[in-house]
Amino acid sequence: MLPRAARRSSVVSSTQSADLSLDAAVLSEAEIRELVARFGSPLLVVDCDQVRRQYRTLQAALPGVDLHYALKPLPHAAVVACLRDEGAFFDLATTGEVELVKAQGVAPERCIHTHPIKRDSDIRDALRYGVTTFVADNPEEIKKFVRYRKRAELLLRVCFRSPTAVCDLSRKFGCEPRAVLELIELARRLGVRVRGLSFHVGSQATDPAKYIEAIRACNDLIAEALLAGLPALDVLDIGGGFPVPYSEAVMSIESFCRPIRAELARLPAHVRVIAEPGRFIAAPSAIAISSVMGKARRDGRWWYYLDDGLYGSYSGQLFDHAKYPVSALRTEGERHPSVLAGPTCDSIDVIDDNILLPELEVGDLIVGRMMGAYTWASATDFNFFKRARVVVMNEHPAAAGRVVRLERKAAGH
Repeated sequence: MLPRAARRSSVVSSTQSADLSLDAAVLSEAEIRELVARFGSPLLVVDCDQVRRQYRTLQAALPGVDLHYALKPLPHAAVVACLRDEGAFFDLATTGEVELVKAQGVAPERCIHTHPIKRDSDIRDALRYGVTTFVADNPEEIKKFVRYRKRAELLLRVCFRSPTAVCDLSRKFGCEPRAVLELIELARRLGVRVRGLSFHVGSQATDPAKYIEAIRACNDLIAEALLAGLPALDVLDIGGGFPVPYSEAVMSIESFCRPIRAELARLPAHVRVIAEPGRFIAAPSAIAISSVMGKARRDGRWWYYLDDGLYGSYSGQLFDHAKYPVSALRTEGERHPSVLAGPTCDSIDVIDDNILLPELEVGDLIVGRMMGAYTWASATDFNFFKRARVVVMNEHPAAAGRVVRLERKAAGH
């Protein structure tokens, strides 16, 4: 157990602002030092109360939309269990993700498999678990389901390019809207059931206009399929990509979703709407804590070498184009332009090459915020620097600040 003061401050009411992330405002300096003393460094501290808060906030902003948590940003057992108890659905893309939700007792009917390109073994593993809804975006993928046509059904993923999104996911997946009816007709000839359409406008979208464009186009395609005598479509998956604030402010999720709700209201009443949020739920739930393991004066600036870096928890700076808010726990002293480097022998392993910091000493702590999404999930043990340990807070709603370190096996490894 943390000290009494820590228990008071680490429990965050679900009625508080969803913009409050797990940072020094929630964990005091003493509490952060307590965690490092107990569990070592580096750490990724995940607060399940924040996961619940983000889920409930998005649920309120998109009433009537079934939210399928996309596991890939933070595929941690405690997060899955927390959302399972919230009544969430799940978006799976790999056999490993199937095994993770299965181990947490998630009912298979609450899951869909959304990877547009799958191995036959991926399909069989998901079907064996009980998942029956899959995604495809081309004729070759549809043909893979002929042998499973009595057990599986498809959503066709439609491409809507979104150059303003941080990650334009339609660059790699999705068919052109004009190809949808042909694909539905092909599936019908093969005896494969197409239930609906899906799209993903890109991760960390900054403007709801692309969602509106995609929903409107899919609504038209649903009507055109019916007029063409094709099987009725009754599912629309609007993907994820809902934005969170890193170093820059973003629109509140209520304002962001307001025009999306209005467009969804124009869909036929029989269409079930689902979404695949990942980052929005996961990103604010975690902080990363690392230690200064060395320092050097180079070209007039202090370089601080941390025990975590781009090959570890900060991997999202490379793979996810994210810039995490980072600060030192030490605040006293004049600030100077400094460099924060990771621990590996690779020169690319630099977190920030121009950050204002007071002079730090070996052992001082650095805190990264908004680090739940695409951080630990994509971290490596490169150079044999072990990735951060995960510490879970408020695993259960009444946990009152209980802190548990989950071993790797329990964490989905």
